[in-house]
Amino acid sequence: MMAVTEWISGPLAYPFMQRALLVSVMVAAVCAVLSCYLVLKGWSLMGDAISHAVLPGIVLAHVLNLPLALGAFAAGLSCALLTGYLKENSRVKEDTVMGIVFSGMFGLGLVIFTKVDTDQHLNHILFGNVLGVTARDLIETALVAGGTLLVVLVKRRDLLLYCFDPNHARSIGLPVRVMHYGLLVLLSLTIVASLKAVGIILVIAMLIAPGATAYLLTDSFERMLVIATATATVSAVSGTLISFHIDGATGACIVLTQALFFILAFLFAPKRGILMRTRVVPDAPLPDADT
Repeated sequence: MMAVTEWISGPLAYPFMQRALLVSVMVAAVCAVLSCYLVLKGWSLMGDAISHAVLPGIVLAHVLNLPLALGAFAAGLSCALLTGYLKENSRVKEDTVMGIVFSGMFGLGLVIFTKVDTDQHLNHILFGNVLGVTARDLIETALVAGGTLLVVLVKRRDLLLYCFDPNHARSIGLPVRVMHYGLLVLLSLTIVASLKAVGIILVIAMLIAPGATAYLLTDSFERMLVIATATATVSAVSGTLISFHIDGATGACIVLTQALFFILAFLFAPKRGILMRTRVVPDAPLPDADT
């Protein structure tokens, strides 16, 4: 017990680890809640597209001496709007459009980055730098993540109906188009809040794994939100502590921990787990010959 206590408390003696843990937990919580809607809506690729598309916005914001979060948000939202426009005005399917848009914007960002004299490290943008989080970064992440989480929780029932059955939502008078773009805005804000923790590459895992894990474990959406948040938070804490002890990348350790939770749910979920479904059900007793 003493060893476990020291294993947990040892890293927390350092201020940079305290900030890293706080940022990781905040990002994990907001990503987990939003991931439930993305999994239900089938928008996992949209999260991937926006997360990659923020790179040119980050680079241009640095060139123009603007906040990087502002550039990332503008680029992410532009990707979502451009995807919707191309889908509505062409024969190409949405997943194909998203693949073209996000890969094109990501390539543009890489080209601009190589041509700009900057002290920004590409690895920190791609994979995050949670151990380098400052007090200002902590406040910015708290504002963005907290505001996004508040909006999602207040509108959770309307968003649920929109994701589950948009036609029914439209029939009862919900502003479906506003909710569509509102969800895209929330997704962009969540990705912006996650940049420092896991970067633009690994954020997609945090936007999918918690919701997918919870989806395997329950049929209730309210419980799905709770399970997703719990697993994401535990993953954030354990992943951050593990990264300290093994001297590994913090974002990658968090994502690997979330992947482990998903594998366990995939195997052992009471109703949907592979091993639980393949259990041999005992044969029913044969009827008595006299009856």
